[in-house]
Amino acid sequence: QVQLVESGGGLVQPGGSSRLSCAVSGSSFDDYAVAWFRRAPGKEREAVSCIITIDDVKTYADSVRGRFTISADNTSNMIYLQMNSLKPEDTGVYYCAAGAYLLGPTGPRCGTRTSNFDSWGQGTQVTVSS
Repeated sequence: QVQLVESGGGLVQPGGSSRLSCAVSGSSFDDYAVAWFRRAPGKEREAVSCIITIDDVKTYADSVRGRFTISADNTSNMIYLQMNSLKPEDTGVYYCAAGAYLLGPTGPRCGTRTSNFDSWGQGTQVTVSS
C-alpha cells in the first residue's frame, strides 16, 4: 500500500510561485505513475500533471503547461510540483495520487481520470489571491 503526504501551498499572490511536495512511502515510485490533481471550488477534481520516473514521462494539463514543472527525487522518495506565474484560477486543493500507469503504443503513459489512481494524499490548499 502506497502512502502519500502532501506539503506546501498556502496563500500566494498572482504571478507568484509555490512548490508542492509529495512524500511517497510503501513502494518505489518506479513502479507506478504519480500525479497531481486539483479540485477548484465548485468543480470536479482534475489532473494537473503526472510523472512516470521509469520512462521519464511527464505530462501537463493545457492550463498549466509552461508554468508548472513536475519532478522526482528518487533518493528521498519525493515528488515535487513547482508552480510559477500562478493565477487565481489555480486556486484549489491539490492532491498527490499514485496508480498503475497505462500502456500505450509508444510506452507507458499517465491516466487522467481519478479512477486511474488508487492511492491519494489528504490534499493541500493553494490559494492565489491578492
